[in-house]
Amino acid sequence: MTLQRLRWIAIAGLVAFLAAIEVSRRTLVPYFSTVGGHLVMDAVVAVGLMVVFGLVFEMVARIHRRLERQKAELEALRDASLHVHGELALDAVLQKIVDQACRLLDARYGAISVLDAGRRIVAFVTAGISAEERARIGDPPQGRGVLGIPLDQGHRIRMPNITQHPQSVGFPANHPPMNSLLAVPIVSNGPFRGNLYLAEKRRGSEFSPDDEEVLVRFAATAAVAIDSSHLHERLRSLAVTEERLRIAHEMHDGLAQVLAYVNTKALAAREHLARGKAAEADTQLEQLSHAAREVYADVREGILGLRSSLGEHGQLADVLAAYVERWREQTGITANFRFSSSVVPAPQQELQLVRIVQEGLANVRKHSRATRVNVEVEPLGSLASGLRLVIEDDGIGFDPAALGRSEFPRFGLATMRERAESVGGSLRIDTAPGHGSRVVVELPPIAPPGIRYDGGDTA
Repeated sequence: MTLQRLRWIAIAGLVAFLAAIEVSRRTLVPYFSTVGGHLVMDAVVAVGLMVVFGLVFEMVARIHRRLERQKAELEALRDASLHVHGELALDAVLQKIVDQACRLLDARYGAISVLDAGRRIVAFVTAGISAEERARIGDPPQGRGVLGIPLDQGHRIRMPNITQHPQSVGFPANHPPMNSLLAVPIVSNGPFRGNLYLAEKRRGSEFSPDDEEVLVRFAATAAVAIDSSHLHERLRSLAVTEERLRIAHEMHDGLAQVLAYVNTKALAAREHLARGKAAEADTQLEQLSHAAREVYADVREGILGLRSSLGEHGQLADVLAAYVERWREQTGITANFRFSSSVVPAPQQELQLVRIVQEGLANVRKHSRATRVNVEVEPLGSLASGLRLVIEDDGIGFDPAALGRSEFPRFGLATMRERAESVGGSLRIDTAPGHGSRVVVELPPIAPPGIRYDGGDTA
């Protein structure tokens, strides 16, 4: 009921009441001319006004309760939506959604079940049931009874007693008793389908039609979370494929030139020995030995880097932290790592960040003579403004303008810059001889197709 409608109802009620009073006064004029009559009239007016204003206040209270409910629903949906965009672990997002739905709709139990095209359960989260209770119940439901209706037919279910439904197959052992049920399908765009259901309304015997509409909106949020997780995994898989091609390219350009350098030194040493120039041959062999040690160290770091894979469910912060710790153990250089929890890079940026950190730390080991290095990933401005990676050491530093192509092939900074630019970012080096080095990589947000962060229209 709108406030405008309420205003007209209040006005109409007052006019009708005053009209009734006037008709009564004209009809019963002799009686109301006495003192007793005036008192009776005053009492009738007072009672009538109390009734009219009581009705108005009841309508206002009803509107207020509805607005409070809508506000709570919007806040719950907003909170769940923020987790969809800020949290990549599907189970964590779905858990937040079912918890919010139970709280808002006053349900004792709740669950979300997600199945793939082969009816294999890929996600199942519950609310109101402890981990011990879930373990005693056994495997999650496969949707063969009443819960199969939202899964297979896409229909909603709302009933006061689940056991009275003709498709009910009962509960497994150790399952808590449940009567009232509200279940809606989760319709996603990917190869998944699911249902969101609540049981045991705390106040009242069953869920209302309004409860059903609210739960449909929570199911839509869950569908967005499922599609987002599926898209993220596909993008990560594509990024892994692209990374394999990039590594093959770098190995061709890097190791091939290193091997050419080794071959040149071996031929020079052989020529010097043939001419009896032992000292010159020894110099060439020493350079060859140094190159072999460098390549060996590079290969060890490369193997460590390849083992530090994001994998299917690896989290970027955990992967980087583990790599930095293993690098510290191998090199003996003190290394500190910090990753801001508000940073959420795109999948294609994650692998490049890992490789940039690996290459940056390799440069620290080779050239800096540092005793300490700090690696930090932080947000770049607001939440939608990308991220900043900083690798800072206390080493000898260098003059960037004096960097030339040495006899021994070097690709570190160029490779890092190429990786940053491949995902729309930039690389900056702050250093000077005797003052350490600071490598700063800034990556902008990568929006899904049709979305812009600058306030422009969608495509």
